[in-house]
Amino acid sequence: MATFPVINLEKVNGDEKSAILEKINDACENWGFFQVLNHGIPHDFLDTVERLTKEHYKKCMEQRFKELVASKALEGLQAEVTDMDWESTFYVRHLPQSNMSEIPDLTDDYRKLMKEFAARLEKLAEELLDLFCENLGLEKGYLKKAFKGTNGPTFGTKVSNYPPCPTPDKIKGLRAHTDAGGIILLLQDPMVGGLQILKHGEWIDVPPMRHSIVINLGDQLEVISNGRYKSVEHRVITQTEGTRMSIASFYNPGSDAVIHPAPALLENEAEEKKDLYPKFVFEDYMKFYAGTKFQAKEPRFQAMKANPIASA
Repeated sequence: MATFPVINLEKVNGDEKSAILEKINDACENWGFFQVLNHGIPHDFLDTVERLTKEHYKKCMEQRFKELVASKALEGLQAEVTDMDWESTFYVRHLPQSNMSEIPDLTDDYRKLMKEFAARLEKLAEELLDLFCENLGLEKGYLKKAFKGTNGPTFGTKVSNYPPCPTPDKIKGLRAHTDAGGIILLLQDPMVGGLQILKHGEWIDVPPMRHSIVINLGDQLEVISNGRYKSVEHRVITQTEGTRMSIASFYNPGSDAVIHPAPALLENEAEEKKDLYPKFVFEDYMKFYAGTKFQAKEPRFQAMKANPIASA
């Protein structure tokens, strides 16, 4: 079994650029996921993000989760639960307008830190998108422009904790799905694992690695690349010990951005490959995704093709 791709970005602007680009391209084409090291975000900064996130969970969310588990009778499950996830989450929107000030229970220090964290991740997302452009043979900035819409991209962070579960065989931390959006940047717990991706019909662990950022591709990059890059099914399995922290930031198209395969990538394609993916408004895709998140992505693409409003 091939090992999960880990890519060191330290010399991406130096003499190792072509080798690094090759590794990124292989990961995008064959995995849909990879981890990056030396990504430009300081280690001590990431340590502080981890510490304050775990403190916030302990202080503000742990007891609520225990009460939810009790109220839903999830403690001693006898049968598998297929319509619920074993996770405690909150969501922060950064772009086009931040709602950070509206999130309850966050300390001033944590708000300030998450604002800076988002800015650093936004920069990394755009740097990676330009590396994807280079690999795909698209002009620099093409993907960022494709995501722009009227008001720029949408960008937000889902902060999750997956507490210990007494019946890990009966309920998933997060059910299998592909991500709807663009590029996802994940700071995951350095000690407690659980994230898995589906590759050739087998579930493969994404290994915890301190100070790395896990990157994965959403459905929109599959469409824009005309299937050269793939969004990949992934899930979180529950553990009996340890709470797993997960901070996933989603750099997505603007709500009114029109998504379609890049014309430059269609020029040399056979006719049957030119009609693989639809043209649609991102917001329309998201509305459909809301009810089909835990289902296969292909019917979503077909539904966008069949929707005359989305493809107008």
